[in-house]
Amino acid sequence: MQLVTSKRGHLLSLGLARLRKHAPGLRTIGLSATVSDPLDLQRWLVPQGEKPAPPAGLVHVTGGAAPDISIMTSGERIPWSGHVATYAIPSVYEEIRKHRTTLIFVNTRFQAELLFQELWTINEDSLPIALHHGSLDVSQRRKVEAAMSANRLRAVVATSTLDMGLDWGDVDLVVHVGAPKGASRLAQRIGRSNHRMDEPSKAILVPANRFEVMECQAALDANYLGAQDTPPVGEGALDVLAQHVLGMACAEPFDALSLYEEVTSASPYAGISWEMFERIVDFVATGGYALRTYERYAKIRRTKEGRWRVSNPQIAQQYRMNLGTIVEDTELNVRLVKRNQLGSLGRGGLSLGKVEEYFLEQLVQGDTFLFSGKVLRFEGIRENECLVTNAFSMDPKIPAYAGGKFPLSTYLADQVRAMLADTSRWSVLPEQVREWLAIQKQKSMLPKRDELLIETFPRGNRFFLVAYCFEGRLAHQTLGMLLTRRLERAGARPLGFVANDYALAIWSLNDMGDMIVRGQLSLSELFDEDMLGDDLEAWLAESYMLKRSFRYCAVISGLIERRHPGKEKTGRQVTVSTDLIYDVLRSHEPDHILLEATRRDAASGLLDIGRLGAMLARIKGHVIHRGLDRVSPLAVPVMLEIGREPVAGEGQDLVLEEAADELIAEAMG
Repeated sequence: MQLVTSKRGHLLSLGLARLRKHAPGLRTIGLSATVSDPLDLQRWLVPQGEKPAPPAGLVHVTGGAAPDISIMTSGERIPWSGHVATYAIPSVYEEIRKHRTTLIFVNTRFQAELLFQELWTINEDSLPIALHHGSLDVSQRRKVEAAMSANRLRAVVATSTLDMGLDWGDVDLVVHVGAPKGASRLAQRIGRSNHRMDEPSKAILVPANRFEVMECQAALDANYLGAQDTPPVGEGALDVLAQHVLGMACAEPFDALSLYEEVTSASPYAGISWEMFERIVDFVATGGYALRTYERYAKIRRTKEGRWRVSNPQIAQQYRMNLGTIVEDTELNVRLVKRNQLGSLGRGGLSLGKVEEYFLEQLVQGDTFLFSGKVLRFEGIRENECLVTNAFSMDPKIPAYAGGKFPLSTYLADQVRAMLADTSRWSVLPEQVREWLAIQKQKSMLPKRDELLIETFPRGNRFFLVAYCFEGRLAHQTLGMLLTRRLERAGARPLGFVANDYALAIWSLNDMGDMIVRGQLSLSELFDEDMLGDDLEAWLAESYMLKRSFRYCAVISGLIERRHPGKEKTGRQVTVSTDLIYDVLRSHEPDHILLEATRRDAASGLLDIGRLGAMLARIKGHVIHRGLDRVSPLAVPVMLEIGREPVAGEGQDLVLEEAADELIAEAMG
């Protein structure tokens, strides 16, 4: 299901539509264990368009052993914030010792690196434990997979690189560190354990913080109920369609109307209009109005017969070298080198994998970071490689990978809100979490399932507003940017904000709680749905977010080509090219098809606009304010992350450096 809803799935659907044209009797079969709406996939598998075929038949396989899932209990204090769960490392190690082969899943590469390091620190038995994630060198990943297949490993710490496609019957335990963020994702990952119909999959969930305890419990309940939370198929991406149109011209000259009928038979593109399709064809043929004077953007030409063909054979060659929908952030190869007797860096050395270029550019010689299970010293960049030496720093900088971030699913968010509001469901929670919630109820309140709780309180020389939205980090970050704009206009003088999956905290120079009480600040107006209009457009016009999204669309659509015969553009070259084109189009053709594709991508991915809009509609008339004289227990997790999202305005951001214990004592005292 994850494939179908992605750009890879959109391209696959167009490929299937092409196959059906050549083989009308084509039979397609889909297989998934994590589908929330089977009818969506039943339609995806058969022709749609003006005369859609009946949905594909559905075979629902029943039976099989029920999974054995538990939440790890520990005598240690469960952290109020954080994502690594280092408090539970000894317990995780004990589970590794008890089982033949343990697969330890985490959500990000950062977590994988740190958890692997922590496990090796306490590995007194020298158990063979390995690391597997997408930034490691391919040869290193293959060695880990081979060793696991041969039962030579007791545990592997992995990200989503081992989610699918690799079945090892001898894995008898899956440990999921951190909340799974989705019921379907959990079902998929625990299925790696005892991958047989007649044996129960065994899994242990390890929450990294107190909110994640509730999220893990919600995911566990959902799994036993068989609930799924995969997103709908949605509309097909326009940049993918542009790539496909060029590909069809590379195959043979095409008739636009005939190709349109073929494209609309693919489920994601069934609703695309003829006018939109014509705009896509014109984009491939000219680059659009603002770029049509440049010959290099004229990829296809119309023949005398009215069909479209590639402009020249080199276009087809370039297409083959650049097709696909996965655009990764630019990465540099990390090579471990040694210094010679003269102190200069040698050549050659072991390749450890790749790290995003933007992270490495922030380092200066001598900085240290954790990668491939080692603490490394940054020595410099030579051509397309990052040169490092071994280091022994106890305080390395950690690579902040761009990939691997999952939003909290709508289903689990709703279940966490329901759990907060229903004290009868607290009995399954650890005592320290129940105590945390009980003190929150005493000192402030716990919102009902359909309410939005807003707390305001002073701390130091600042005033804080915390909103408990439970809509995931992406939606909260967008909401934070929009709210700070509104608070600036209202005279609150906001300084900054920070968001996690559960809440959003904003701090300011003026007392927002007092402004609410005096009627100078209306919460109903502050959280009105109209913020997704002019406020959103104004913010996007100022931010770099759309430029980043445009870069991906430009590469996928074929406007910018990364690979050329004998050479490849660096990430920096691609960025410079796309930024220049973006600025030209914004100025001279703001309705350009790629800008529209960019806005669509940002709304559904980087911004999560749909989910934010649904939340604003749900809470209308149900916003509850509590003015407090100090931080509340529920606010502590998001307060511990403060200082990461500065906002320009009248005030200047002053980074908070409070110790966690001091903040917790204040909230619980």
